[in-house]
Amino acid sequence: MWRARGALLTGLTLAVAACGSTVPQTSSEGVLAQITYGELDGDRHPYVGLMVAQDANGNPLWRCSGTLMSPTLFLTAGHCTEPPAARVEIWFDADVDAGRPGNGYPFTGQTGGTPYTHPQYNPNAFFLYDLGVVVLDRPMYMSQYGALPKQDVLDELARRRGLKNTTFTAVGYGLQRINPVFVEAARVRMLATPHLVQINVPGLTGDYSILLSNNASTGGTCFGDSGGPNFIGDSNVVGGVTSFGLNGNCAGTGGVYRLDRKHNLDWLATFGLYPQP
Repeated sequence: MWRARGALLTGLTLAVAACGSTVPQTSSEGVLAQITYGELDGDRHPYVGLMVAQDANGNPLWRCSGTLMSPTLFLTAGHCTEPPAARVEIWFDADVDAGRPGNGYPFTGQTGGTPYTHPQYNPNAFFLYDLGVVVLDRPMYMSQYGALPKQDVLDELARRRGLKNTTFTAVGYGLQRINPVFVEAARVRMLATPHLVQINVPGLTGDYSILLSNNASTGGTCFGDSGGPNFIGDSNVVGGVTSFGLNGNCAGTGGVYRLDRKHNLDWLATFGLYPQP
């Protein structure tokens, strides 16, 4: 199992170890992450952003995706906010690459803030409580934001016939494609429409994660998509955040950490974030 964050990269060296993408300290960045076999998102989800975690000295560590849930709260994965991350910078451009170097990437974003990680998060078992938030220093006002799911709402999906008919909209800035000899990794916001493969099965996913499809037909997630939203259907409700994969080429299935469990909603409520009525 690997995390979707992205491994630390130096120059063009590629380290396939996590689902996020690590940011080097120079402009010659190698990358590891994005929606695979998807399509350009454009302005469909302007509240989905690209984040770069920095250490206490301002050095870029890794990059992830995430969702603006209010003017001052950005939702992502716990393995994107874990130490040594001390600060996060965020960009909401559909094409972050196109704005370099004038947009300040990877040092100064459109906004930034302080990262917080689920209090029960354990990096040795990150998939159990893989949830993090960034409290912004300055607000980002938008016409729409992501929304939290109601408690246990995804359990309803387990009772439906035909899981393949249950789709999500995955959005992120991760790798577009990866195989042993080729990597396509532009820093652009993309989307895919994976279908539900597994939910509430003891073992790998338990009742805290779900598995979504990762293939050329539906698209899927890869390195750098960590923390990005998996919206329920075509809504703005975040059913879960991209968390992990089961192999190094982002094929087969992708793991999503569920937000609809009570302990997650209770923790997010401490930041003033609640499900829609």
